[in-house]
Amino acid sequence: MFGVVVIAHAVGWAFMLLLALLFEERIPGWYSLEWGMLAGAVGAIGLAAFYKALAVGKMGINAPLASVITAVLPVVFSFRTEGLPHPLQLAGFALALVGIWLMTTQRGGAGNSKGTGLAVVAGIGFSGFLLFIKLAGTRSVFWPLVSARTASCLLMTGIVFLTVDDWKPICGSMGLILLAGILDSGANALYVAATQRGRLDVAAVLSSLYPASTVVLARLVLKERLSGLQTIGVAAALSAILLIAAK
Repeated sequence: MFGVVVIAHAVGWAFMLLLALLFEERIPGWYSLEWGMLAGAVGAIGLAAFYKALAVGKMGINAPLASVITAVLPVVFSFRTEGLPHPLQLAGFALALVGIWLMTTQRGGAGNSKGTGLAVVAGIGFSGFLLFIKLAGTRSVFWPLVSARTASCLLMTGIVFLTVDDWKPICGSMGLILLAGILDSGANALYVAATQRGRLDVAAVLSSLYPASTVVLARLVLKERLSGLQTIGVAAALSAILLIAAK
C-alpha cells in the first residue's frame, strides 16, 4: 500500500512541476518552500498512521476520528488570525463535522478502541498539512506543492524500505494510480488557491468533507448500499456546504 502511495505522490510531484512551468509561476522564497516541505512531511506521517490505524482497528471508529480532527488546526488558526466567521458558517462547520462522522461510521464500528491513537496522529498530520500548505502558498500555488511532494515522496519511500512493504502495484492498476496522483495533487492545488481567495477555515472544513464523495462513488461505482446513518451524513454534508457558502 505504501509503495502505491509513493508512485502516486511521484506522479503528483511531476504534475505540479509541469503546471508550475506551464503557467510560468515564479519560484517563491525558501520560507514558502520550507513550509511546503514541512506540510509534505507531516502529511506523509499522517497518511502512514491512517493506513496503520485502519489495519489494526475498526474503520468505523478510526476513519471518522481522523476526518474530524483534520479540520481542527486550520479552523483554530483561522479563528485566531481572521476572527470568527458568520454565525451561519459556524453552524455549517458543526453540521459538517457531524456529517463526516455519520458518513464514515460503519456497522460494528463500536466496541473496539484499537488504533485510535494512530487515528489521532493521522488527523493531526492531515490537519498540519492543510495549515502548513496554506502558509506555504501565500504567493504561489504549484511550487509549494512541488516541495511538499518532494518531502512526502522521500519520507514514504523510507517507510517502504523500513517496513519491507511490497511496492509493486497490482497488475493493471497503474492507470488508476496515475489518475489518483493527478487528482490528489490537483485537489491540493485547488485548496491552496481557495485559501488565497477566502477564509482558511472555510476551505479546510469543505476539504474535510471528502468522505461524501467517497461514499457516493462507492454507491455508484461499487454498488455499495448506503446505511441509514451514511445517508443522513451525506444530507448533513450537503446542508453544511450551503450554510458555509452563506455570507
